[in-house]
Amino acid sequence: MAQKKIGRPRGFDRDQALQAAINVFWAKGFDGASMKDLTAAMNINAPSLYAVFGDKHQLYLEAIDRYSNDDGCAPLVAFESEPDIEKAVVAFMKATIDYASNQPDSPKGCFLGSCVSTTVGQVDGTLERLQQAITDTDKKLAQRFEQEKKLGNLSKDFPSLQRAELMFDLRQGFVLRARAELDSTVMEADLIFRAQMILA
Repeated sequence: MAQKKIGRPRGFDRDQALQAAINVFWAKGFDGASMKDLTAAMNINAPSLYAVFGDKHQLYLEAIDRYSNDDGCAPLVAFESEPDIEKAVVAFMKATIDYASNQPDSPKGCFLGSCVSTTVGQVDGTLERLQQAITDTDKKLAQRFEQEKKLGNLSKDFPSLQRAELMFDLRQGFVLRARAELDSTVMEADLIFRAQMILA
């Protein structure tokens, strides 16, 4: 009798499985996440995990890609959907605080900052992905500033990329504070002032 081929499990949702893997890696780190932890969270058995994703290393890299390429990233959506640029910057920062503080299904903070950055130099492929995620975010933020310059809402000499980088750095500061469980209302108290500094 021919051996039954092990493949993708019935009813398998790759995106949901990757999100579950992200949460495990995020909570336990790459080294701390066992195959038992991963398969239990992803609701698949070990042979299916290997068949669909390869080994733990490949799963980790794909989890990073999934997180980095999430077009539904709440802060970016908030920033891009608000027409007024000052309100858009405020919305970006507020969404960052909300996301980092109030996600019931995932650890506090940011997967890239809390987990992926700690594996740079230890897990092949993480450095390049982390660099790409940062520069891609900088570019997306800078593109909006460039649009506002064309509309006349920002001065022609406004340093779009540099202010985008500042926004990203402020975001990571908020994420760290959220991970430390500092009061989110205090963080939100002067967002308008911070936005004005970015746009000055």
